[in-house]
Amino acid sequence: MKERRKARKYTQVKMQMLTGIDQSDYSKIETGKRNMTFEQCRRIAIALKTSMDYLAGLTDDPNPYPRKK
Repeated sequence: MKERRKARKYTQVKMQMLTGIDQSDYSKIETGKRNMTFEQCRRIAIALKTSMDYLAGLTDDPNPYPRKK
């Protein structure tokens, strides 16, 4: 997740603004000190333009699924 964030040139503060997740909580999620909720995972996936499956380690493909219209 950290690599994906840095590839997009986002800081943790930028992630806070995009997701509504407090920066300190986001830091804990990113370092594995805290698990993310389903909603947090969804918000992070949207912000990083990836899929929840990628964040969960279920796929190696970082590309997002097509969004529902």
